[in-house]
Amino acid sequence: MHMRHLLAVPLLLATQLGVAAAQPADTTIRLAVTPDHADWRYHVGDTARFAVSLHRGGRPIPGVRVRVAVGPERMAPVRTDTHDLSHGARMVDGTLAVPGFVRATATATVNGVTYTERATAAFDPQRIAPATTMPSDFLAFWQRAIAEARRVPLAPVMTRLAERSTADVDVYHVSFQNQRVGSRLYGMLSVPSRPGRYPAVLVVPGAGVRPYFPSVATARKGVIHLAIGIHGIPVDRDSLLYNELRATALQNYMRAGIEDRDLYYYKRVFVGVVRAGDFLFSLPQFDGTRYVVQGGSQGGALAMFAGALDPRVQAVAVSHPAMSDHFGYLHGRASGWPHVFADTVGMQAMREKMETLRYYDAVNFARLLRVPGIYAFGFNDTTVPPTSVYAALNLIDAPKETVIAPETGHTNTPAQSARITAWVLEQLGVPQR
Repeated sequence: MHMRHLLAVPLLLATQLGVAAAQPADTTIRLAVTPDHADWRYHVGDTARFAVSLHRGGRPIPGVRVRVAVGPERMAPVRTDTHDLSHGARMVDGTLAVPGFVRATATATVNGVTYTERATAAFDPQRIAPATTMPSDFLAFWQRAIAEARRVPLAPVMTRLAERSTADVDVYHVSFQNQRVGSRLYGMLSVPSRPGRYPAVLVVPGAGVRPYFPSVATARKGVIHLAIGIHGIPVDRDSLLYNELRATALQNYMRAGIEDRDLYYYKRVFVGVVRAGDFLFSLPQFDGTRYVVQGGSQGGALAMFAGALDPRVQAVAVSHPAMSDHFGYLHGRASGWPHVFADTVGMQAMREKMETLRYYDAVNFARLLRVPGIYAFGFNDTTVPPTSVYAALNLIDAPKETVIAPETGHTNTPAQSARITAWVLEQLGVPQR
């Protein structure tokens, strides 16, 4: 694994590698953690052996101590040791008595710059079962929420953006009402300009507050593309606005109203994904049948919700789905983002939070999924731990393709991204050129 300099990026775009921001990294330094199985997979009870090495220009660096912590991902380490790697790599061991993941994280400081590298071994992950249970009225709750929202007229507004449109693609900044009058969702719509009826892809966003952009390239392939935001604010403004909202009113939106299933912030968000489908189905250019929803992280959970609760969705493309198996921490293992129960000391209204989150858990969407899906993720993800991904993935009773890059964190490799794009076009019946 190659050392990379960690830049200042939003939480859910951060990679698994890091160096202190005070000084630039020395690109000739390579800290590596390498499992002894090439596929990073083991059986319960096996011992995973991790080789830890530190080099500059291919030679060990004398006098540098490397701290290595080993244990289940995102949990307290089972063992932490400090090693002198002046004379070459050292081996550290990890094992699990139950299905899950063990992570070895190495940290070294060289000339004031801190380098971190990790590797995460899988122990029979296909046997991971969810900790979160499904409420008896789960389906009824969401069907009622969607029906109530649909009593509100969409009242769409479409503003063509001449500066972003091309000769063959029309780009619009759009909005439409969601679950009550005056509550709107905004997005960027890209539509082929030549007459015809086309399939559509809805792209739902990862966590954060940011602008969104059209996809002229997708529309040129003959696909209507809609990328939406979730916060009810225009998505075409200067980044300063989003920076300010991210630091103030929307700083902790993922926990707002969490004590009540009807007041939780995500209720309007999840319902809004269906309303975005309603908007697409209202477009005269849409063919009315071929419809895929795609998203990563928070958007991965939203895509799974759409596939489970909107019968018009024909397929879902999901990357490292967040909001999965919220109760994992309460059972001694990692849950997915936003890690509500990672630290329950002094937590208020914990029982109410638990009851709410059962309705907003990707494992319960997975239980209802019956459409084809593609699922991409990596074992080194510290934001959406692979334990939480498998807790949902193992429940899906539908055709599914997994595209796993074990060394990857909270991002997709170019190969993963290319496969997802090709798969989505296949599902839409679009010839690939």
